Amino acid sequence: MATQDSAGEDEIDLGELVRKLWKGKLLILVAAIIGGAIAAFVIANTRPTYQADALLQLEEKTGALSMPSALAGLAENDPRSVTEIEILRSRMVLGQAVANQNLDWSVQPDLAPVIGVMASRYDLPVINDLLPARYARPGESVEIEQLIVPPEWVNLDFTLEAAEANTYLLTTPLDNVITGTVGQALTLRDQGFTITVSAINAPSGRRFTLKQIDEIRAISSLRSRLSVSERGRSSGILEVRLSGEDRIGNSRTLNAVVQAYLRQNIDRSAAEAESSLTFIREQLPQAEANLRQAEVALNDYRQLSATIDLTLETQTILEQITRIETEISDLQRREAELANRYTPAHPAVRQVTEERQRLEERLAQLRGQVGELPETQRQILNLTRNVELTQQIYTELLTRAQEVEVLRASTIGNVRIVDIAAAGTGPIAPRAAVLLALGLILGGFAGITLVLVRGWMNKGVQQPADLENLGLSVFATINRNVATDAMRTRKGNLPILALESPTDLTIEALRSLRTSLHFGMLDAKTPTLTITSSHPGAGKSFLASNLAVVAAQAGQSVCLIDADLRRGHLRRYFNVKRGVPGLTEVLSGDIGFAEALVQGPVENLVFLPSGRYPPNPSEILMRAELSRLIEACAENFDLTIFDAPPVLAVTDPVILSKSTGSTIFVARHDQTPIGEIEAALKVYSAAGLKFAGAVLNDFDPKKAGGYGYGYGYGYRYEYQQRKE
Repeated sequence: MATQDSAGEDEIDLGELVRKLWKGKLLILVAAIIGGAIAAFVIANTRPTYQADALLQLEEKTGALSMPSALAGLAENDPRSVTEIEILRSRMVLGQAVANQNLDWSVQPDLAPVIGVMASRYDLPVINDLLPARYARPGESVEIEQLIVPPEWVNLDFTLEAAEANTYLLTTPLDNVITGTVGQALTLRDQGFTITVSAINAPSGRRFTLKQIDEIRAISSLRSRLSVSERGRSSGILEVRLSGEDRIGNSRTLNAVVQAYLRQNIDRSAAEAESSLTFIREQLPQAEANLRQAEVALNDYRQLSATIDLTLETQTILEQITRIETEISDLQRREAELANRYTPAHPAVRQVTEERQRLEERLAQLRGQVGELPETQRQILNLTRNVELTQQIYTELLTRAQEVEVLRASTIGNVRIVDIAAAGTGPIAPRAAVLLALGLILGGFAGITLVLVRGWMNKGVQQPADLENLGLSVFATINRNVATDAMRTRKGNLPILALESPTDLTIEALRSLRTSLHFGMLDAKTPTLTITSSHPGAGKSFLASNLAVVAAQAGQSVCLIDADLRRGHLRRYFNVKRGVPGLTEVLSGDIGFAEALVQGPVENLVFLPSGRYPPNPSEILMRAELSRLIEACAENFDLTIFDAPPVLAVTDPVILSKSTGSTIFVARHDQTPIGEIEAALKVYSAAGLKFAGAVLNDFDPKKAGGYGYGYGYGYRYEYQQRKE
């Protein structure tokens, strides 16, 4: 059974969770607003990032002038996008763009701490007036026309401060301050430094930081902002994007990157054409010599053997051998050209090699047939074949040389710009709507977490059963009253609710408490009652004053004593001024008990204020005069109520409880932690005392079942003595 109860306690009560969150709705709302405000600040204090994009088309080489049509089909299926993307992002291409656009020059304004970006973006009159003159404001810039720095000053900061009369002050890395004029070159010959500032769009006093960045770092920075991707699969369409804070500068830089890529592509195509032309020119002289030798050999043999014509069979074999040898020669040349561009494992190279081997096998068969011919015809056939073969090779080389000459002269590359670089109208970051929504959501979650954590840490008493589980009899449960909430922060005299609203439910609960005390104190040694709590603000003074009035209205003679000699304020309920002699003076023997009593607002009720606040309250309460006072009260009054200070703050309540007949503990609903009540019970148990019962004050039925979060948890309450 115990196991089932334990399991039940571990289950999440959704209703309780919802009530707890609803109770903390204001905190959650404030946290969400704070989160949204933080997100708005981040958005305002972040420079917008823009993006420019361009579109390129990769046109595959048909190869009509550099390779046979059979191989052109293979080249069309060769994936090139990945290769071209890497070339576009290479240092070769990006380095040219960096040099053309001077991207290795850095000019940054000095920004104010925390709000610097926001102050440089928006016109904030009050804030801008308070910022020092050195920090940037909206629309300010410096333009540089020339910057040459020595190697040892690369990546080092220069400080430029705008001055009057179109001049500026430049601080070098050596901390030398030099005066320069806008539009004129400023040169330091000894250091090899030159700078020309073309324009300064800022008032006197503004500061900017200049820097010459090394090429590798500038290229890396550009590469980090550049992205290239292919649209679709094997489409040959590349989308190039460049992001940055300068919207117009993004377009210029991206165009520079694209143009550098086009130039290298054209140069690469021209280099290929030049390589092919060089190879062909090297082969032409040898091909011409071979042709002349073959013609001479054929003519000499014909004159010697007087044989002119060939048979039809021999002529057919000759044509086949000549055609195959021409094809083999052409494939060998193609194979040599492809070897300069691809590895032997490349599909294009492998196919050319396989085709050449097949033709060589066929040629070997035809040559076997030639061996079976008569000697004269065989010789004529071989010589004729050599002439035709060398003539075809020579003619083919001449034709290709002319074709490659044309290709080299008209090289345009195989990349075409579809869309030039253009910048979008709006920034891509920060995404204001997303960040704002995220800030509100995170703020709300933070508020929810705070509500749950504080509720978990501060488990205030929620219902009478919580007190009964600790062994305390609950004499009464006093419902929450809006008027009593206002009294807690009110200054000056306080009204007594039992007199102003005698029919209020709170007063009815006090009448029930009066009845419970009547029977609960039957066995008490004296009709004296101490009222205490674990912490200030539990409502014991309110309870004591109204209980005294209710008891007096029932016909009992009641004496209400403010036993809080440190900061008691019961006098405010009875319109008694501070410093009026009271309990302190009675216990000190300065005044008699009867002389210190103040007549209450109703018949049968007298009030003894605390008097002046002594430096040693506990010692005064430990005097024998306290016992004599309690005996006098028991003899003259039906009920005497001592309003004591909190038990966890001072030891005074324990001293009073040892002498009085009964003690009741006041716990405030949703605010008095269970741990504090347990601690108060331990304090009394250690002194050999116990509480007669408890009162649950300020009970709110709407909150019943949830845990409050309004009070902190702990035993060390500051309860300092008030000064007169």
